[in-house]
Amino acid sequence: MQICVEVGWNEGIMITIIGSLKGGSGKSTLTFNLAVWLALAETRVMLVDADPQATLTDVIAVRREEGFQPSLQVHDQRILRSEDLRDADETLIDVGASDMESMRLALSLCDRVVVPVPPSQADIWSTQRYMQLIASVERETPPEILGFINRGDTHHAVQETNETASALVALPGIRFIKPRLSQRTVFRRSFSEGLAVFELDSRGKAAHEFFALAAAIYPAIIR
Repeated sequence: MQICVEVGWNEGIMITIIGSLKGGSGKSTLTFNLAVWLALAETRVMLVDADPQATLTDVIAVRREEGFQPSLQVHDQRILRSEDLRDADETLIDVGASDMESMRLALSLCDRVVVPVPPSQADIWSTQRYMQLIASVERETPPEILGFINRGDTHHAVQETNETASALVALPGIRFIKPRLSQRTVFRRSFSEGLAVFELDSRGKAAHEFFALAAAIYPAIIR
């Protein structure tokens, strides 16, 4: 299956961290799906797995073993140097709180940080602490911080997702991204098979949610 993405003008090299202080936020899944999408858009993408759990490295290995195209490569934290990270059109870095040295190094080099926020008050508090960590890293210009709701509830009667979104909007210093990803089993299933969610089910609700989010994160890639 081939996904058609209309390529637009690339405004410049961008180093993006997908990160948070809490495990289980879905950052590796998002990083992987964005990487496949960017590669399909004929964008030279560099992947860095700076999380000791190495979940992103594992899914790339599965994808390579299955022979899925486009093929992706992933680097570890040793490539966290400015000159290497900018040897691509777009660089995506997956970082975790279990390696704070790599986290801080990546934060000193990135252009922006994308924070997946699951729907809970605890995750809002965690996001606030993460923003404090980002601010503590010495650099000339602070990175842009973007946040969105990840793993939102699909049942409209549950208000926690909307309440978390409202709290995220109110946080100073973070740009809220309205498109959200819901808690859907297809994300886990596709990830375990080494496929992006839109490769497994291109017409499903999860794919549509992802496309809306990707367009919000990378508006210059598509028209």
